[in-house]
Amino acid sequence: MREAVDALHTLANQELPNGIGFLMLDKAAEIDENSHGVYTTYIVPLLIVFLLLVAQFESVASAAIVPLTVLFGICAAVLSLGLSGIIINIYSQIGVLMLIVIMAKNAILMVEFADPLREDGLTRREAAHQAAVVRLRPSAMTMISTVLASLPLVLGPGAEARAAIGWVVVGGLGLASAFTPLLTPALYVLVATLPNPRSAARKMFFR
Repeated sequence: MREAVDALHTLANQELPNGIGFLMLDKAAEIDENSHGVYTTYIVPLLIVFLLLVAQFESVASAAIVPLTVLFGICAAVLSLGLSGIIINIYSQIGVLMLIVIMAKNAILMVEFADPLREDGLTRREAAHQAAVVRLRPSAMTMISTVLASLPLVLGPGAEARAAIGWVVVGGLGLASAFTPLLTPALYVLVATLPNPRSAARKMFFR
């Protein structure tokens, strides 16, 4: 529908005479109103969170794992919306923000557990494996409980009004739950290649 609205704007600019315009209605109007704030809604908070994570982990490489994991969750949410036939509106944006928070929390906990293991001398693969095993149960419980709690948004009475939020959480987070236990450790092994400043300082201190 976004493409259809853009095509209609282009056609109107070419064909309509000066002083004549048109008014979008229903879902087309909703797309027009909400699309301008989508980039600001997601990019600015992600940038702020990334800078805070860089300060927390003292490593750009470790902090980069979190937005990469979140990006996969957003793709899963968009895929879920596409399969369910629901457009991106204010309700689906709220659902995506909820998904981002959960995905980011699980990734942060995993990285926060793995970095000290690297400081103790473990390799990236060993640290990622131990962190993934330890954090698997709480992460899975968080995701599964959220998905189950969101099922009434899709299946319960009045689901038509809440389906946008429900499908983002149920479909997007459900799909992400199946892959992130493997995705986040794999990203840690691939991305966290730079030396951790805290680890380097610790080695210099104990020389």
